[in-house]
Amino acid sequence: MGIYLNPDNTEFYNAVKYSKIYVDKTGLITYTNSVLFGEHRNICVSRPRRFGKSMAANMLVAYYSRGCNSKKLFHGLKISRQAGFEEHLNHYNVIHLNIQRFLKRTQTVHDMLRTLNVKVVRELKKAYASIEYYEDDLVSVLEQIFAETKEKFVFVIDEWDCVFRMKPNDSDGQKEYLDFYRDLLKNQPYVVLAYMTGILPIKKYGEHSALNMFDEFSMTNANPIEEYTGFTEDEVRVLCQNGGMDFERMKEWYDGYQLGHFSVYNPKSVVEAIERKKIDNYWTQTETYESIRTYIEMNYDGLRDTIVELIAGERKKIDTTTFSNDMVSFHIQDDVLTLLIHLGYLAYDFDTQEVYIPNCEIREQFISTVRVMGWNDVVKSLQLSEQLLQATLKMNESEVADIIEKVHQENASVLKYNDENSLSCVLSLAYYSAKKEYIMCRELAGGKGFADLVFIPKKKCDKPAFLIELKWNKDVKTAIAQIKDRQYVECLNGYTGKVILVGLNYDKITKKHECVMESIEL
Repeated sequence: MGIYLNPDNTEFYNAVKYSKIYVDKTGLITYTNSVLFGEHRNICVSRPRRFGKSMAANMLVAYYSRGCNSKKLFHGLKISRQAGFEEHLNHYNVIHLNIQRFLKRTQTVHDMLRTLNVKVVRELKKAYASIEYYEDDLVSVLEQIFAETKEKFVFVIDEWDCVFRMKPNDSDGQKEYLDFYRDLLKNQPYVVLAYMTGILPIKKYGEHSALNMFDEFSMTNANPIEEYTGFTEDEVRVLCQNGGMDFERMKEWYDGYQLGHFSVYNPKSVVEAIERKKIDNYWTQTETYESIRTYIEMNYDGLRDTIVELIAGERKKIDTTTFSNDMVSFHIQDDVLTLLIHLGYLAYDFDTQEVYIPNCEIREQFISTVRVMGWNDVVKSLQLSEQLLQATLKMNESEVADIIEKVHQENASVLKYNDENSLSCVLSLAYYSAKKEYIMCRELAGGKGFADLVFIPKKKCDKPAFLIELKWNKDVKTAIAQIKDRQYVECLNGYTGKVILVGLNYDKITKKHECVMESIEL
């Protein structure tokens, strides 16, 4: 048993036995067991900070390492009920490396690799003292051990990408670092399993992108291990029941990462909210707004405009394949948006290839960022949103039209006046504060068509529902008539009470807005 070679199970033991909240993710081991020795035995899992990367790494160490006996520790957990559980339990030599710890102790990537080599080789030579070694580099030592003993190894490498995050401009060091992994792991007969974790996927670097022996699982495509990326909806529902928390509020604040068939929640925030019995910004508080401000300020291809649209609740189709998987190689807007997906500030729908802000916690972080950045037009629009909601509820037609006109004018450079989707986006931004008490739906099916915008009161909200129909260069009264004729209120299935019908018209020539309103009872 050593520090790096065949460590014990202390870290995972502490997580299971002493954490106030522990969610069983040992099902991941079922997957890793299924790829042992095979062509898919090299795995790189990337996900945002505080999404359980180190927990998973420590779990695999506790399960595979010969340096401990973890049968009692895993008893009752999901993996203990799977075939092959005891066959692989504590059966392998494990080399566990946290690259960030090595990098922080050294000045350069070269020095870091040399230190890593010395420390791990020292433990290997001690464990296999009977072998006469001819070379002192890690790869040669492992090859010699395998040649003489046929011993094989599981590699668990945490924070593998820290070189690209902490040394973003050191291209020579990064290439040396990638060469190290290629020599250590690619086509090596001593590798049973290599499991790497990080925030960024594997760096694309010309010939150095040839770490093609890895299967990658990331925030853009985690199939088939999506449920181990964060907390699933079922897991959070149980945690809320046990912790006496409102599940719907938890969903609104920390959900939104859609990975395959799983709706994934931010683990850090869920745990903090349950332990403190309070919904708040927990994950975003662990970093300053500077972490996203840097990238927004680049403004590639009008990125600023896209951020405003995302804050308003819009989605944007992007191409994630152009991203180089580092912190500096940006060529188009999609590269920056893809980085924000991997950092956890944006979510990605694989089926539609759209990016969006996942939840309230992240949206508030974006708003704080643009406020500090001096985006006065956006800030003013958000400040007017509460006034707009109250004017709508009071059915003050002229005030509603005036506020929407102000928001439209202040964001004219972003939300192009004559774009067909611009007014809908304006309204999503203008009614931002309504999202605290309402579920906002665009193009919601009901009756004989689709209502443009529908605001449905959340549970415990005693305010009326309201529907908005948009028109361009028309008589504004035709908007209300369309709501009635096509029976859009049927989209409010199950709702009873007052419903405000809102008709809005925008004149493209005068750039004026008109509003008419009626109310009905359901």
